[in-house]
Amino acid sequence: MNAQAVIRCIVTDDEPLAVNLLADYVNKTPGFELILKTTNVLDALDAVQQGRADLVFLDIQMPELTGIQFMKIIRGACKIIITTAYPEYALQGYEFDVVDYLLKPVTYERFVAATQKAIARLENKSAVVATNTIKHIFVKADYKIRKIDLNDILYIEALRDYTAIHLLNEKLLSLESLRNYESLLPETQFVRIHKSYIINTSKISFIERSKVIINKEYLPVGETYRKHFFSLIGVDK
Repeated sequence: MNAQAVIRCIVTDDEPLAVNLLADYVNKTPGFELILKTTNVLDALDAVQQGRADLVFLDIQMPELTGIQFMKIIRGACKIIITTAYPEYALQGYEFDVVDYLLKPVTYERFVAATQKAIARLENKSAVVATNTIKHIFVKADYKIRKIDLNDILYIEALRDYTAIHLLNEKLLSLESLRNYESLLPETQFVRIHKSYIINTSKISFIERSKVIINKEYLPVGETYRKHFFSLIGVDK
């Protein structure tokens, strides 16, 4: 995604006032284009399935289709920013790799902060698709945004509510999902070996039976990922 690209947005909410407010925010934010504002979530779904949107501002509680159902249907076809009055949906939303979670009433300052996250996500995704040669990623951890060189990553582990990035001398906790890291990181260097682990293949010390050893840690190779992993490293198993 180059600097000139425009991010195409949809706003959908069953409350007209909420739709109009967010649509106004989109219209006055440089680099963002409003392609649809609607109280009918099915219209938004149709637009996403036609490939017309990069980002959707999505309410959770809507009569025809809930936000959770919407995300299950589109299966990552575009980025999502959740907008809702109910904070209890936050963790469930992050299971779908949402960009951010905006609690109503949404201020413009908070809206802009969310859009900056969306830009970063879309730029990272585009860079991987275009070149697959990224050298670093930016990770929000410990109330900071850290620049992490890919060569410093040993492996990434999915925990209950977080993802842990294991470096040689430290561990960073992030709210990003393992699935998102899997899509960002170059396949020539990183591979998923288990539902809970992505490893840096250059950091493998040795492989013993169905375990990969990295920095003295024994990491399991899941049956689902076994064939692809051994094929990638050129070992017939």
